[in-house]
Amino acid sequence: MLRTANIGVCDIREAAARERAASTAGNRPLFYFRFGVDQALPQERRTPVTPSSSSRYHRRRSSGSRDERYRSDVHTEAVQAALAKHKERKMAVPMPSKRRSLVVQTSMDAYTPPDTSSGSEDEGSVQGDSQGTPTSSQGSINMEHWISQAIHGSTTSTTSSSSTQSGGSGAAHRLADVMAQTHIDVTTYTSEHSIQVERPQGSTARVAPKYGNAELMETGDGVPVSSRVSAKIQQLVNTLKRPKRPPLREFFVDDFEELLEVQQPDPNQPKPEGAQMLAMRGEQLGVVTNWPPSLEAALQRWGTISPKAPCLTTMDTNGKPLYILTYGKLWTRSMKVAYNILHKLGTKQEPMVRPGDRVTLVFPNNDPAAFMVAFYGCLLAEVVPVPIEVPLTRKDAGSQQIGFLLGSCGVTVALTSDACHKGLPKSPTGEIPQFKGWPKLLWFVTESKHLSKPPRDWFPHIKDANNDTAYIEYKTCKDGSVLGVTVTRIALLTHCQALTQALDTQEAETIVNVLDFKKDVGLWHGILTSVMNMMHVISIPYSLMKVNPLSWIQKVCQYKAKVACVKSRDMHWALVAHRDQRDINLSSLRMLIVADGANPWSISSCDAFLNVFQSKGLRQEVICPCASSPEALTVAIRRPTDDSNQPPGRGVLSMHGLTYGVIRVDSEEKLSVLTVQDVGLVMPGAIMCSVKPDGIPQLCKTDEIGELCVCAIATGTSYYGLSGMTKNTFEVFPMTSSGGPITEYPFIRTGLLGFIGPGGLVFVIGKMDGLMVVSGRRHNADDIVATALAVEPMKFVYRGRIAVFSVSVLHDERIVIVAEQRPDSTEEDSFQWMSRVLQAIDSIHQVGVYCLALVPANTLPKTPLGGIHLSETKQLFLEGSLHPCNVLMCPHTCVTNLPKPRQKQPGKSSGGQGTVTLCCVLVVL
Repeated sequence: MLRTANIGVCDIREAAARERAASTAGNRPLFYFRFGVDQALPQERRTPVTPSSSSRYHRRRSSGSRDERYRSDVHTEAVQAALAKHKERKMAVPMPSKRRSLVVQTSMDAYTPPDTSSGSEDEGSVQGDSQGTPTSSQGSINMEHWISQAIHGSTTSTTSSSSTQSGGSGAAHRLADVMAQTHIDVTTYTSEHSIQVERPQGSTARVAPKYGNAELMETGDGVPVSSRVSAKIQQLVNTLKRPKRPPLREFFVDDFEELLEVQQPDPNQPKPEGAQMLAMRGEQLGVVTNWPPSLEAALQRWGTISPKAPCLTTMDTNGKPLYILTYGKLWTRSMKVAYNILHKLGTKQEPMVRPGDRVTLVFPNNDPAAFMVAFYGCLLAEVVPVPIEVPLTRKDAGSQQIGFLLGSCGVTVALTSDACHKGLPKSPTGEIPQFKGWPKLLWFVTESKHLSKPPRDWFPHIKDANNDTAYIEYKTCKDGSVLGVTVTRIALLTHCQALTQALDTQEAETIVNVLDFKKDVGLWHGILTSVMNMMHVISIPYSLMKVNPLSWIQKVCQYKAKVACVKSRDMHWALVAHRDQRDINLSSLRMLIVADGANPWSISSCDAFLNVFQSKGLRQEVICPCASSPEALTVAIRRPTDDSNQPPGRGVLSMHGLTYGVIRVDSEEKLSVLTVQDVGLVMPGAIMCSVKPDGIPQLCKTDEIGELCVCAIATGTSYYGLSGMTKNTFEVFPMTSSGGPITEYPFIRTGLLGFIGPGGLVFVIGKMDGLMVVSGRRHNADDIVATALAVEPMKFVYRGRIAVFSVSVLHDERIVIVAEQRPDSTEEDSFQWMSRVLQAIDSIHQVGVYCLALVPANTLPKTPLGGIHLSETKQLFLEGSLHPCNVLMCPHTCVTNLPKPRQKQPGKSSGGQGTVTLCCVLVVL
């Protein structure tokens, strides 16, 4: 099998321009806000939940862990080098300034004109922390200087917080009116500076304190000022109460979009120069005489021939075997479930479930045995299972979208376990309430003690695999919508056969599964392919992994397992905890499947795991990264080999080239590089190619990044009930440069971005869902996360919980970063960290960040498995309900297409000229 140590793609030449001009992120004005956590958060969210300290493993991990999907020592060193290089440059303008909340600082000197009629010390306004109390000689500041200070904003000017402050709105009116009355031209200024004003929805009246013997009055917005002021200043204050400006709508006309600055393409940007790629065909799917005609037939065979053979072993939270499910029990209990589904729900004349109907499976992650029985019971009854996560509350993140999927599938029955049923939320009457957006369900417990025994003459009808739907796997899209991917029975069987052939799976092997057994790789290997080959599955629940991250390695040693299914995070956690474990021997492993091997940042965990455990019997050729998607199932997987002299394929690619969709081989000495590893070869019986992500599906060139597409039987067939989206994803015909299709058979979009390298090795550099197109350049959210976490993550980001997404501003995408802040981090440290993150992202990715927000720990919406719910987080950001405690904004690094200044229009007053650009900036912010 051909493998190469470095990539040498055909016709790849060095790009004409390597790197963009030196980064200038540090030379641009930033906006920094500190919000009081107690005021901004609801009562139930004020106290951050700290992680449990039940074990030394959990205590070590939670004290300074980050999301290990993005861990890379090389990238961390590159980020630190970029920051060090950034420090050496002289700054043309001051670095980001800190503005304190009005809740903390009640002085209002920032926008209150000084008293020019008197020099008494008692009348001087209270200055900021760094200014001290002004003397009589300092009180004679002229009006022009104050207006200039108010417009430009000093480092001590105050800004309103996300809680109930009352000064922000008035400050905005005062600034706008000063500019309108004095006819200041701000069109040239706003291209370099901007003013951030946050208007609170409700302002509450506040009792103003007394300063000395001076009387106090309130301006129009409730800000206290001294009454002993000159008549000229008093007249100006009264004027500011009633703005005399033209209505804002007069500044905007129908041709507003035409005024936006059009981004011009970089003439030096790299372009693909290789030849058009050829579709890569996988090995032929062999025909084995003893392969069963269907998965149900395989279950019947092992259940009758080897009824005492172990099928599944579950573990408790202490790592001890909890229950052993044999193939005989799986067969008999699955038949029992099938009989009760068809004959005990409803009446004989009107049964609730008929063959072909959909039912949902609701089982917790620590009960794979009950799920396995229910899943195969549905297959035997010819009912379509729809596995979902257990709803914990009526308002779970994304729960409404899950309910929409169940409703569109016509689900009326939910299968669950006894323990799960007791743990579901109940109404005062003891009934399970209807979850938000869900259809009305009948909850049916599948434990044998609750089921009727089928008659002796009843037997399930086992057919050969056909095009009937076998199961539906849910998928969460980028916008938060949930789709159901249908998998037919023939696709299910063919996928199991392809995995068996590619991995050379043998009967009765032992496999350790750490993954979620309800979907994706965990379902395919731990529930389906294992039964086809009579394998023994050791299921490790996630609750055990949190207590003992080394538990899966211990079970590999204990059961002499041949295969293990893990993620890169599990490998890293094992590295952290392995010092406490002795007598580790991994020589029995012939295959370590890395389920998230398609994530390019998993390579660091793979390399580190190999370096540490190679002395424990682990061989290099055992590590097998794979790429998968809900639509295309297993896309590619690295085969286990016996030749340890063939290193895995990997390449060092220029990030600058990747943003333009071009492959440019670079050196590891460069800062802006991405090291990728191969995910193996195309699956047996499949054809793969890459097409342009946008527009018509035209074949890419050999040095071009595209979306991987697969043509095979072992794939999903449609999005249930969505014919339009199905056609765009499951019925793609790649076109050649001449305009003709490469084959008459349709391809399926995998949602993976990558290319096919030398020797047919598949490389993945990101996902379509994580793609952000900013000013015509492609950036992957995972890459931005990796760079942010590489900036001293141990001090600030709580357990690596960080979300990156884009929002549309002025018809272009802008990058937003939201992270959970550690409870013990200070305001000053957080501010410094955020500033360094912006500098690092600008240096590594040459892109600006629109907003970086820090929220208290454990406040971002979570997925059922504990990760950050990205679409819900984005929705909270857009609604203004995120409740951040620190915000750092730098819109001028990314909003570069502001409208051009308008010419003076006949019939319009001169007071409105020159303010269009500023209004746009205020709308943006």
